[in-house]
Amino acid sequence: MSTAVIEKTLNATEAAKNRSPLRDAERTQFAPGQSREKMEPGAQATDHRTGKYLTFLLGPEEFAIQVLKVREIMGIQDITAVPQTPQYVKGVINLRGKVIPVVDLRLKFCLPEIAYTQRTCIIVVQVQSAGVALHTGIIVDAVSEVLNLASNDIEDTPDFGDGCGSAASYLLGMAKVKGKVKILLDIDRVLSAQEVHGLDALAHD
Repeated sequence: MSTAVIEKTLNATEAAKNRSPLRDAERTQFAPGQSREKMEPGAQATDHRTGKYLTFLLGPEEFAIQVLKVREIMGIQDITAVPQTPQYVKGVINLRGKVIPVVDLRLKFCLPEIAYTQRTCIIVVQVQSAGVALHTGIIVDAVSEVLNLASNDIEDTPDFGDGCGSAASYLLGMAKVKGKVKILLDIDRVLSAQEVHGLDALAHD
């Protein structure tokens, strides 16, 4: 996986907002196997949360996932609905001959559903849970940028109680960047083991 490729893609996406729909932009594929970024001198070697993150929007809030989990970014496209699945599972897409289940992250996080726009993106991520490794598409309102976070940029997650989806269980922490807060997601824990197994079954039906 190349961080430079992701950053180049995001720059091209930003420029395309005023010229052409994102869905018309060329898809960007990320090569697996990139080693983790070296930490800066003085960084805490025990903090697994440091490194590069891809940020994206859900409404006014900005979230981030580790770049090493990202495989591809694409504009919204035709999704084949699958009956008798949870509301947040929008269906599957055919990605170069491979069936990829797609989850609307807004609905998963109990946010109101909105119409998709030219900025709506599908981020294909690699999820690992209970021994299952699965490529899954997550639908977000828009992608933003790639950030390199050091240990002193990240604070532990506050106690949000036991609300929708037990948010604290899949948050890595909160990042403070230029006076704004980015919510760091542990993408492996956003979906439960049971949900991952269900999506894996969809991909192999």
